[in-house]
Amino acid sequence: GVRTPLLASGLAASDLPLEEVTLFDTYRERLGSIAPLADSLAEGVRDRASESVEECVEGADFVFTSFRVGGIEARARNEAAALKLGLVGQETTGFAGCAMALATIPEMVRYARVVERVAPEAWIVNFANPVGIVTQAVQAATGAKIVGICDTPTELFEEVARELGLPSAECHFDYFGLNHLGWLREVYHGGRPRLGALWDEPERLAGLYRTDLFEPAFLGELRLLPTEYGYFYYQTRRAVENLLRAGESRGTTLARLNAGLFEALAAGEDDPAQVYRDYLAARDASYMQLESGSKKALPPPATAAVTGYDRIALAVLRAIHFNTSAVIPLDVPNQGNLADLLDEDVVEVPCVVNADGPHAVNVPPVPEAARDLLLRVKAYERLTVRAALEGSADLTVEALILNPLVGRRDVAQRLVAEVMPS
Repeated sequence: GVRTPLLASGLAASDLPLEEVTLFDTYRERLGSIAPLADSLAEGVRDRASESVEECVEGADFVFTSFRVGGIEARARNEAAALKLGLVGQETTGFAGCAMALATIPEMVRYARVVERVAPEAWIVNFANPVGIVTQAVQAATGAKIVGICDTPTELFEEVARELGLPSAECHFDYFGLNHLGWLREVYHGGRPRLGALWDEPERLAGLYRTDLFEPAFLGELRLLPTEYGYFYYQTRRAVENLLRAGESRGTTLARLNAGLFEALAAGEDDPAQVYRDYLAARDASYMQLESGSKKALPPPATAAVTGYDRIALAVLRAIHFNTSAVIPLDVPNQGNLADLLDEDVVEVPCVVNADGPHAVNVPPVPEAARDLLLRVKAYERLTVRAALEGSADLTVEALILNPLVGRRDVAQRLVAEVMPS
């Protein structure tokens, strides 16, 4: 993945007793570009490319999984197929999310079984999307230790704390949901709820998101703050219209940015580290731009220094290694935490993380304003896991019918017949 050098850099700069980072990819040409870049950014730590999965993970304490089956081209293709039928074209939600899950899960399960065999004590830290569905599939099919991770909830926490003028490290965030479908219900500081200060202040509510995603009046009525991916469920028609107007999806944009990155690295005319930093800045500036209809590149988030892919990963590793009991929002089995969901359903909630791994913090019952959407999407995710593990086209159709961003049998059947592998 293109963010791997960023992760390697963060790990090398940390206080972890890190000896070596090993990298593996079936796409050897990509690995040949990423591995030297990671090595140049991870000062003081040996970085090397591996010839096999077994060689890569043997003896590891932690294994990161971050890959996209079929590359960025598969993402662009799936998003285009959805948009062609007037559906949301987004990699982790709707049809494209289902297609990605079906492609990713068999490979992820295969890798997890290797980890289980040659590094049985290692924690798999999964970034492979759609994170919640993939993590649940590994839990169901293997005995590997795995936790799903995403920086989206923490970014929202930091933005809200900043707007409230509170130190985030001293706050408790009452958050619940699924990966890419979560809600912040309350922020506590000094034992008192603090979100009430925002509900009747439209300008402050609007400032919580980097671009125009939700109307302040809607948020004030909902009395919940969705993560940015809630936009695709609450503003479905607007998202589709904006993407159709743009004439391309996020996947197409990233394909172009990625091609530029690897061409520049191959040319070797500029400092690779600066080329990479420029790429990350351009990628970040275009985030949610097409979907929201924004006319200009987005500024970096005010909380960029304390959030992001590498920082969340580092927080998890530090909490496990140093037994810190840090509270981090993660994707873990429900185990009775959210009523109406199964114990084995992977949910996204704050977790206390120590040497034994993540332990979900109990959250209050899901409010009615979010309950129906949460249950329907979880039912879709549950069936998608089954479809992937069983290789069933029929179950895939049924899963897509449950998905609120597809919902129709005729459309689901057409997508499965035309796009998805048999």
